[in-house]
Amino acid sequence: MRKKLPNLVERLLTREISMKTHQATIVDIARELKISKSTVSRALTGHPNVKPATREAVLALAESLDYQRNMLSISLITNKTKTIGMIVPEFMTSYFPQVVVGAQEEAGKAGYNVIVSQSNESYETEIANAKVMLASRVDGVLVSLSKETRNFDHWKVFQRKGIPIVFFNRVCEEMMVPKVVVNDYDAAFKAVEHLIQTGKKRIAHLAGPNCLSISKKRLDGYLDALRKYKYPIDEELIISYDLTLSKVRIYVKHLLELENRPDGLFAINDPTAIEAIQVIKQQGLKIPEDIAVVGFSNNYASNFIEPALTTISQPVQEIGKTAMQLLLGIMDKDVSQWKPVIRTLDAELIVRESTVRKNS
Repeated sequence: MRKKLPNLVERLLTREISMKTHQATIVDIARELKISKSTVSRALTGHPNVKPATREAVLALAESLDYQRNMLSISLITNKTKTIGMIVPEFMTSYFPQVVVGAQEEAGKAGYNVIVSQSNESYETEIANAKVMLASRVDGVLVSLSKETRNFDHWKVFQRKGIPIVFFNRVCEEMMVPKVVVNDYDAAFKAVEHLIQTGKKRIAHLAGPNCLSISKKRLDGYLDALRKYKYPIDEELIISYDLTLSKVRIYVKHLLELENRPDGLFAINDPTAIEAIQVIKQQGLKIPEDIAVVGFSNNYASNFIEPALTTISQPVQEIGKTAMQLLLGIMDKDVSQWKPVIRTLDAELIVRESTVRKNS
């Protein structure tokens, strides 16, 4: 009897390991509950023709068995993966993570999972990400372009394959698809007008890449604000750059070394403005007395820098929610019914100490 004990223990251990490594299936659930496989399938997919008690029993057992739905099999049957792709240019700032949160919240309500990837501001990486989304057979995709993207063939593939696409923030103007944007022109106009109303006479603009629509619209807002108040447009005060923050130091020093230096600065985004503030302070100048600074995006850090940054606050999570709502609204429609809707959301000027001192 003692000799058989090790064999018994071995068999028990083998059985336990087998149970742990076995991937539970619909067959296991049906056998345990003594119901049909089709009933289990309907319960798992939320079919209305299943009794609530049965559905509850199926879901409870599925959870206890760590059952994972075979999405590949389901997609072959329904031609849907219940998965949405989302590609953003970066995660270094708080902007895009907040957009993702808003988008995922809406997707979850509709029973969809979201695959998120970031291009790291690289055109080549953006193309690679797009290919991954296609290989994953996503049902739709939300996209904000990288700063390098000037060719959109990789996104036009989605259109040809009948996969809906919605652009947000950094959008492709030449593709007739839904888009969600902020009123960049109006917000930039308000930012520059604020600088003018605080008494600034020479306002510089650190602009973004010319290929980005947001850069063009913010530049237009800047220019029209100057024109409204009959300020001269000095090309020497307008510098367009590729959003590489290490270059901000060079450009701000250049502006400060001009014979007639600017007394105001409107930056394309908060990271640019925050970097500019550091350089200005290092040069021994006072903010906002010598030069006032306005950013764009209301980054988390904008309220903690000294002085706190005046900026444009965008409805960031609302952008994600709106983009996802647009996508979900066309995913179940025929391609012929897709409409290139453009949703424009308003932004708000947040005045802080980089333009107006508290005691002023």
